[in-house]
Amino acid sequence: MAVKHIDEDGNVTIHKGYKGGTTGCGFDTTENPSHWENTYKSITCEKNGCKN
Repeated sequence: MAVKHIDEDGNVTIHKGYKGGTTGCGFDTTENPSHWENTYKSITCEKNGCKN
């Protein structure tokens, strides 16, 4: 599963993980839950844990 993060500037990053949990690179998706949504798109995060 992948989760899409939309930051305050409108930038979109796809992480490994799911909404309501923690991403592969360590973001907590329960903080600012309106910034996160589950998706099936390809992971774009280059950080360790998401891309590897």
